[in-house]
Amino acid sequence: MYIHERKEWPEFKWDQIKMAPLLADVRHLQGRLLGRMEGLGFQLREEATLQTLTRDVVKTSEIEGEKLDEHQVRSSLARRMGMDTGALPPIDRNVEGIVEVMLDATRNHGAPFTQERLFSWHAALFPTGRRGMRRMVVGAWRTKDSGDMQVVSGPIGREIVHYEAPGYDLLKKEMSRFIKWCNASLNIDPVLKSALAHFWFVTIYPFEDGNGRIARAIADMMLARSEKTSQRFYSMSSQIQGERNDYYLVLEECQKKGLWISRNGCCGN
Repeated sequence: MYIHERKEWPEFKWDQIKMAPLLADVRHLQGRLLGRMEGLGFQLREEATLQTLTRDVVKTSEIEGEKLDEHQVRSSLARRMGMDTGALPPIDRNVEGIVEVMLDATRNHGAPFTQERLFSWHAALFPTGRRGMRRMVVGAWRTKDSGDMQVVSGPIGREIVHYEAPGYDLLKKEMSRFIKWCNASLNIDPVLKSALAHFWFVTIYPFEDGNGRIARAIADMMLARSEKTSQRFYSMSSQIQGERNDYYLVLEECQKKGLWISRNGCCGN
């Protein structure tokens, strides 16, 4: 049984007393980093944000096996941030798309999180409406024609199914509940809310492709909300890429267990 098939889904639960010290440490480190950056002055903070977002865009695409030109990413970001970078090189549309998503997620972190906004992000990631040679559903939830959404490994004929997402017919209900939760003012630590939002979204897997990149954009949006600033000084995608194998192991384990959250992930009922 996958986690989304449990009757209590998506009512996550955790021991606040045990989680509090860990979350307090994270909030303390966030505060120290922001405090140090405040002392650098506006121009240096903007340059640091540019470097961080460049790394974030490059790494979030690298996780999906897509190698972007770092100079193009930096130039695209700098132009949108109003920073003078001199003559701009020709920029690939795929670069522009992920840059648009990351900047909207972080710079407009306080804006309502809506279905239309998600559809716009997805359309930006796939400007041609295709995945390779195959046409795909863009800017909308996956459909019956999309087929089962499974995480599979192994050779053809001996595949191992690690996870299967909810069916297409459940997506409207699932995503409506998720979006409402993201916008609600809840008594949840904002850092924990960022982690839950990331996990919840990749568990639903609402699009044919691009779910990982959008899930990481959602996490960055929530972290920006937690710090009440659009300036970014650390890259979540870089950290995930650096611990990629462990990340996928924990993700698979959590998707096959219950909704009780421990310091190390989901661990049963």
